[in-house]
Amino acid sequence: MTVRYDEVLGPLREAYDSHAAWRDALTKEPWKLAERQAFRDRLAPGARLLEIGAGTGQDSAYFQQEGFAVVASDLSPVMVEHCRAKGIEAHAMDFLHLDFRVGSFDAVFAMNCLLHVPNHDLPAVLAAIRAALRPGGLFFVGVYGGNESAEGPISDDQHEPPRFFSFRTDEQLLGFAAASFDVVDFHPVDVGRGHRFQSLTLRRPDLQ
Repeated sequence: MTVRYDEVLGPLREAYDSHAAWRDALTKEPWKLAERQAFRDRLAPGARLLEIGAGTGQDSAYFQQEGFAVVASDLSPVMVEHCRAKGIEAHAMDFLHLDFRVGSFDAVFAMNCLLHVPNHDLPAVLAAIRAALRPGGLFFVGVYGGNESAEGPISDDQHEPPRFFSFRTDEQLLGFAAASFDVVDFHPVDVGRGHRFQSLTLRRPDLQ
């Protein structure tokens, strides 16, 4: 049975609302900091950046401190309040309803959030993100995956209700991405404990 994005939104929102304070206290792993820094180094000074799936705003706060004009969005209203408490402009939005003017941003940052989008709806989500980017704008996607293709909850999820995940092979992920963007960089990261991270930097083509 095909899972649709609108079917997973309610449980995701509930899971992240109830774990916002716990997630805000977590320390980021060094490899995540390195991936974030590498994307930051690709951006022009003062770039306008949108973080989607921003969580409690730790990455948004970093980009803001680096001198970028940052807007954050997250499905969870509680997460959004954590962002705002850090002095970040933040909005409660899901990926299919990014309520921004077309071409508003020079960059979009998405760390470990698009793995909650079912494959069926990922092309529409990528189209919505593309619309928010100016031509030539950069888009970072970071997700766990690469080992196999699978969709559904995971058995050891620490959140309640259990969250939906979509894990994609490298070929799947690159196929989805290349349909809407130019691929600037792709590389896997071995993050230990049998987990693999897919790091993807994309560019919206200059032509409409």
